[in-house]
Amino acid sequence: MVQFLSKVKRYQRIGPWLLSLLLATLVLGAGLVKWHHGRSPAPPYRLNGEAPPKSVPALVQWARSGDPLKRDRARYLLAVDSLRRNQPQGALQWLEGLEQTYRPMAAPILLLRAKAYQQQGDDRKAKATWQQLLREYGTAPEAAVALLNLNRPEEAIARFPQHPAVVNYVAQQLEKNPDQVPYLKLVARHGLFLQAYGTYLEILRQRYADQLTPADWEAIAFGYWEKMQYASAAAAYAKAPPTPLNLYRVGRGRQLSEDTAGAIAAYQALIQRFPNSSEAALAQLRLAHLAKTPAARLPLLAKCLQFATQNQAPAIAADALLAQYQAYRELGNTKGAQQTQQQLFKAYPQSSAAAELRWQLAQGAAQKRQWSQAQQWVREILKFNPESELAPQAAFWQGKWQGEAGQPQGQRQTWQLVTERYPHTYYAWRAASLLKKPVGTFTTLRQQRPSVAGDRQTLLPLATGSPTLQELYLLRQFQEAWQRWQWEFQNRVTPTAAEQLTDGLIRLGVGEYLDGIFMLQNLFTRAAREPQVATFLAPLRRDVRFWYALYPLPYWELVKKWSLTHNLNPLLVMALIRQESRFEKDIRSVVGATGLMQLMPETAAWIAEQLNLEDYSLVDPEHNIRLGTWYFDYTHNQYNQNTLLALASYNAGPGNVSQWLERFDIGDSDRFVESIPFPETYGYVKSVLENYWNYWQLYAQP
Repeated sequence: MVQFLSKVKRYQRIGPWLLSLLLATLVLGAGLVKWHHGRSPAPPYRLNGEAPPKSVPALVQWARSGDPLKRDRARYLLAVDSLRRNQPQGALQWLEGLEQTYRPMAAPILLLRAKAYQQQGDDRKAKATWQQLLREYGTAPEAAVALLNLNRPEEAIARFPQHPAVVNYVAQQLEKNPDQVPYLKLVARHGLFLQAYGTYLEILRQRYADQLTPADWEAIAFGYWEKMQYASAAAAYAKAPPTPLNLYRVGRGRQLSEDTAGAIAAYQALIQRFPNSSEAALAQLRLAHLAKTPAARLPLLAKCLQFATQNQAPAIAADALLAQYQAYRELGNTKGAQQTQQQLFKAYPQSSAAAELRWQLAQGAAQKRQWSQAQQWVREILKFNPESELAPQAAFWQGKWQGEAGQPQGQRQTWQLVTERYPHTYYAWRAASLLKKPVGTFTTLRQQRPSVAGDRQTLLPLATGSPTLQELYLLRQFQEAWQRWQWEFQNRVTPTAAEQLTDGLIRLGVGEYLDGIFMLQNLFTRAAREPQVATFLAPLRRDVRFWYALYPLPYWELVKKWSLTHNLNPLLVMALIRQESRFEKDIRSVVGATGLMQLMPETAAWIAEQLNLEDYSLVDPEHNIRLGTWYFDYTHNQYNQNTLLALASYNAGPGNVSQWLERFDIGDSDRFVESIPFPETYGYVKSVLENYWNYWQLYAQP
């Protein structure tokens, strides 16, 4: 039936390279910037400040403002609007002399002026404007567009190889003749966004392997890695420069492509060649996990701990201790397990591994109805691991256990703490629901009709990038910002946290929701393991603009239309779509589920029969949402309007849900959720409801 891809990495456009990102400090807003380029420098002004309005009348008011920054921003946007309306003379009037005062945007202004002349059919003035851009702003990436328009493509390629306009030009030449090795190499390095990118990699690898340098292989390997073609990535990394990261990816790529013997050999080669690297410690941990028995794992884990300690990789050392603890437990070695537990808590009390072990111990105590001991372990999590992804779950269950222990007041206090300390989590919604707040329950969510204010979204400023980039983004000129960012973003393999945030925001701006949401959400994963990223993320957690970015409203009108047609809560459907496809309308899963609501073709055909719908396309947003909402209504009707069961059925199918209802008691819905035996469905149910909770908080509250 409907298939859900619980982890973004299962889609073909995302790779797991973010696990190795470096760190940076986020600086929001720009300081006082002085500009001295050109004949008549403009007076300095601050580049942060109020974002411009969206309506033309409001922009005209801004254009008459005494505030120079408001005036310049409005004039630029009014010129853009004039060009969109095919009114080049109006655009030229708004742009007149603007580059002299709006200095950060001088190069984009000249491009707009040249475009206006083109619309007028005045090629002479357009050419003169491109030449002016080259003279005065020849190092700006916008110069690449000028060079191409002046019919100087080879110069553009030499100076701006990663500019999207240049990459697209090269791709056009390859369509005519794919056997141009320099062009193929350029696309391999800079053309990840091209639809035919994988084809070009295959041509290089299969036809011109003898002409490739180790650096070329590294670029090809990274491309395969990003496209999640791990076997090809591993083969290419084996020919790349032998850095610790590249050798690790040889092993990891082989492991992910189920070549266990090859993975073991690659990990061992990495450890032998670069024993003093964090990658060697991680490789040793991978080797331990590949061991077939707990007895075989223990000596490998001991080596991993040694490597991690000497290479100052505390997260890996903590993971090794947790695995060591589990191996001792499997062997029945209580003393060894206790000693390892003490070592983990003493050496790495704030690690993710320590949080995981504390949670295991809390659950074990609760199963024995040792409520005091279970709650003590939860208090340890909240003390040492308050930002762990396990913390809200542990705190919520502490409240459940307090209820079973006859502590109703403590239960209410604990659940209130969950809603305040972890307000964006699934467990905050459950706590608020059980506290009888008007946030919906498993059996009432479907019927709710929240009044949604979709115009609340405000932009989070970029964390890094040039003033020009930040201005383009603030002006919502997302496509132009994306093009410039492709030039400015030099550190793609190991980007800083600020670069990761910036890349995610810009991707969201151009509608790349799958990639953009992943980039932002991955910051939480990193923060749990890297203290500096936790510091970086702390102000973002409190900034509502960050949450608006994480929870956008694409296709809202279509979602509302078909949700109401099928008597569904529109925000609940939006939450489901966010989890299923990240709003990618033409995405296909590895098993064939297609479109926004990830419908299997055979399921869609059956739904279409019920609707007497003969002509439809699963990649058409309206068709997909129409079919998907019908099916979501159907799953609700099957389970007496219980959204928990409807979601489980949407993901895993009604047959599995029927089995679970026979095995597990639905009387306690929270225990039923924790009992779902499919990890994918367990995560899916919680994620969709967490999505709903965040949408409700952002858009539905007064």
